[in-house]
Amino acid sequence: MGDTDVTTEPGAPWLIVGLGNPGPDYAMNRHNVGFMVADLLAGRIGGKFKRAGKAQAQVIEGRIGPPGPANRRVILAKPMSYMNLSGGPVTALRDFYKVPTGNIVAVHDELDIDYGVLRLKLGGGDNGHNGLKSMTKAMGPDYHRVRFGIGRPPGRMQVADFVLKDFSSAERKELDYFVDRAADAVEGLVIDGLERAQSTYNS
Repeated sequence: MGDTDVTTEPGAPWLIVGLGNPGPDYAMNRHNVGFMVADLLAGRIGGKFKRAGKAQAQVIEGRIGPPGPANRRVILAKPMSYMNLSGGPVTALRDFYKVPTGNIVAVHDELDIDYGVLRLKLGGGDNGHNGLKSMTKAMGPDYHRVRFGIGRPPGRMQVADFVLKDFSSAERKELDYFVDRAADAVEGLVIDGLERAQSTYNS
């Protein structure tokens, strides 16, 4: 599906999913940048993550945006199932909160984009990303993505090893800034729509 807003439903809640792996051993991995963005958004909303009933996820319910028509109800989620099983928890949350697929945003690491660069899109393939692969298998591809560039592994390092390593010391110098910008992009997408957010954040 193309980069349009046709599947969003203005009155429906939004489900913002930060993708990652649970547990302290993975916390600073490149693969966990979705969790990092979700944690920052949680701070902005002013809530704390809690277990989501039967869904294998942690969630916060809240609102983002200015008072008035642009204010949006959101459910912020971190699946606790490990990356390659993300589809189950996300589908359970979608069904429980009655969120249309077009109002779902997955925030994830992206190998084919330079470090810190953002790309926002609707639909498309999974590009080998196990979290997206699981989500698409569970509910189809027509959800939004905020893709956070981590670049390709150096030399002959395997992709699996690269994504499950912590950001380098050089990368960490700018990580907070890039995570903050990614959180801004999520808010822009939800409040202003995909096209406007793309024009601002797709650098």
